[in-house]
Amino acid sequence: MSIDFILPDIGEGIVECELVEWLVKEGDRIEEDQPVADVMTDKALVQIPAMYSGVVEKLYYKQGEIAKVHSPLFAMTTQGDEADVKTNGENISDVPALETVIASDSCPAGSNQTEDFILPDIGEGIVECEIVEWLVREGDIIEEDQAVVDVMTDKALVQIPAKYAGKVVKLYYAKGDVAKVHEPLFAIEHQGAADASVATSSVAESQQQVNQDTHASKTVKQDDKQDTHVSQPVNSKVASGKALASPAVRRVAREMFVDIHLVPGSGPKGRVYKEDVVKFSQSGSQVQPSAAPTVESAPVCVSGNTRVEPIRGVKAAMAKAMTASVSTIPHFTYCEEIDLTDLIALRKSVKSEYAKQDIKVTMMPFFIKAMSLALREFPVMNSQPNDDCTELTYFDDHNIGMAVDSKLGLLVPNIKQVQGKSIVDVAKEVMRLTHAARDGRVAAADLKGGTISISNIGAIGGTVATPIINKPEVAIVALGKVQTLPRFDENGDVQARAIMQVSWSGDHRIIDGGTIARFSNLWKSFLENPNLMLMHMS
Repeated sequence: MSIDFILPDIGEGIVECELVEWLVKEGDRIEEDQPVADVMTDKALVQIPAMYSGVVEKLYYKQGEIAKVHSPLFAMTTQGDEADVKTNGENISDVPALETVIASDSCPAGSNQTEDFILPDIGEGIVECEIVEWLVREGDIIEEDQAVVDVMTDKALVQIPAKYAGKVVKLYYAKGDVAKVHEPLFAIEHQGAADASVATSSVAESQQQVNQDTHASKTVKQDDKQDTHVSQPVNSKVASGKALASPAVRRVAREMFVDIHLVPGSGPKGRVYKEDVVKFSQSGSQVQPSAAPTVESAPVCVSGNTRVEPIRGVKAAMAKAMTASVSTIPHFTYCEEIDLTDLIALRKSVKSEYAKQDIKVTMMPFFIKAMSLALREFPVMNSQPNDDCTELTYFDDHNIGMAVDSKLGLLVPNIKQVQGKSIVDVAKEVMRLTHAARDGRVAAADLKGGTISISNIGAIGGTVATPIINKPEVAIVALGKVQTLPRFDENGDVQARAIMQVSWSGDHRIIDGGTIARFSNLWKSFLENPNLMLMHMS
């Protein structure tokens, strides 16, 4: 039976959406809950799943057209009625599906088959990612769950593991290419219940046609790229497997122009450590880059050249977010100075004790906890307006974000429910999120749900800034560097004090100058008088 798939409600108040990309074609066999199309509303990118299993009969919209909610999106024949569907003048039942023929062949169990690894969903709303580094090569034998490739989304660096153990047959993308979610990433030959090589010629032709329809342009592109690469000499002792090494060690090897696969590892199971790479490099066995510049006897000044690089990943996301923030939020700035002399003394007194427990107590946990205490008295600072600023949502949880200057760009993970955590608990979370952010591997959950943010520019340098609000939050503060400056005490004597300048940016639609000044003064009082902060924590 042929039925129309009706585009369902995809968000409150949304009546139409743009058809961004079809994930299926007319004549494709689809399964229940299989993604069928990517559509863009005025709020987000949404993926539409199939309601039934069956065959796609007709797509009612083209890419870029506007589809109406509660109107037909595509027509399909539900499972059990496919025999009545005509495709290109043929009855689809006359062309046996590859799965059916393979199942009917009496192939011995344990034989090999080649299968495409489909790039899975790697985050809500993410439809593509950049190939940062392949951790395997064509011909490598890999294990189940072994890391195969590092990819970068607009939020973080993600490592993709193998689904099966087997042999890598083909890599469909080169380093720097953009891969699409739900499309083949690489081909792997693995042991399965059937051997594709013994299928009949008609099945092979059918599969070849499917592959051509799906990958033709991509395969040509990759073949062209692969032809331009000259394989490097490989040590026969390690060529058959993957070098065991952490991403940090691999980075050191790249910087020293060392082929990590040639380095003898001194760790368990041949794991390669940084010392192994350095020793290998000093032995004179490093691989020189193919385009190494010729050493000149005198410095050569090159001018007039330009270089164009695409803005991708986290940097592209930051560009969009910052543009949206400054174009829709009227910012205003408020600056203050804080005397941290007593707080620094308190931190020094407990630092060594907590270091024995592998807890690094920096100044940041105190800033975060003091902010949470101040938010109790000023809940409007922990609120968010809707898009047209007609409603304000107040949050009980203080999910305080901290901007981290990672290798991928600016990331703002947040510590959840600070109001219920001790300073030590906050310190542990600061350690975890800082390490994850600097490695570019922050979980998506840690980047969502923030209610107010802190930016620590002082860790790099600088005293005063005008930070941009992390929309839809209503305020952000930038911490300047700590300076030893002369200040008068209550007796009029000059003392050397540890002074930090802080710069607030507020959403002037929600917060006025008096509110942010009073909030900042309360926050400041907790930081300047740590005993007062401890009393309010009880």
